[in-house]
Amino acid sequence: MMHRRPLRAWLCGLLLLIGSAAVVQSQRWVRVEPNVPYDGRFAFVRLRYIEYGPPGWSYDYPAMERNFMTIVQDLTTMRVHARGSNVHDMDDPQLSRYPIAYLSEPGYWRPTDKEAAGLRTWLQKGGFLIVDDFYFRQWENFVFSMRQVLPDAQFIRLEASHPIFDAFFRIPSLDGMTHPDNRSARAEYYGIFEDNDPAKRMLAIVNYNNDIGDYMEWSGQGWYAVNLTNDAYKFATNYLVYALTH
Repeated sequence: MMHRRPLRAWLCGLLLLIGSAAVVQSQRWVRVEPNVPYDGRFAFVRLRYIEYGPPGWSYDYPAMERNFMTIVQDLTTMRVHARGSNVHDMDDPQLSRYPIAYLSEPGYWRPTDKEAAGLRTWLQKGGFLIVDDFYFRQWENFVFSMRQVLPDAQFIRLEASHPIFDAFFRIPSLDGMTHPDNRSARAEYYGIFEDNDPAKRMLAIVNYNNDIGDYMEWSGQGWYAVNLTNDAYKFATNYLVYALTH
């Protein structure tokens, strides 16, 4: 008969092994394409993070990136990588090469100490984060996790008068968009600022109760109303132009 203490240790070891295998398996569900060359053209960067279960960091990848960069290429004078994009871990030193990054599904994101430190360093050195695809009570997890990165962060709700909504397209109203998985979730927009001062640099734009990535991914299939997909592109383009000019 196995004694209780060895049995407990054996069970703990088994659970750790199963948990590690689940993380590895969840990352294998996604086929990550090679990163694009670092050659002066703008590259869309998506942040990867460790989690259990389906990898929410990858939702809408890579179709959303390609659709969005094609729009940016067609409507602006920016030189972009339209047929490829980048995926970087939050503690990847190469992340410092890129000024803008996209974080998907923060409602299930729990950063490790290394991930939190890496993202904090990138933000403090000038990075701009676009947070997208979460709703309702997922906000609580996002706030908890973001404060592992920036412990004193305040989330300041933005009005349509903020310059980010007039950086390229004029967006006169923030009403109308909802999260595609729950149409009762009305979109709200929050900024995280340096020293929590709205007069200083914006570190992150937060799309709460929204998923502009999903709208852009399926914009060519007719799944969503044209006005919603058009608005998603307008918001995303404004974020990019604002971040690069402020």
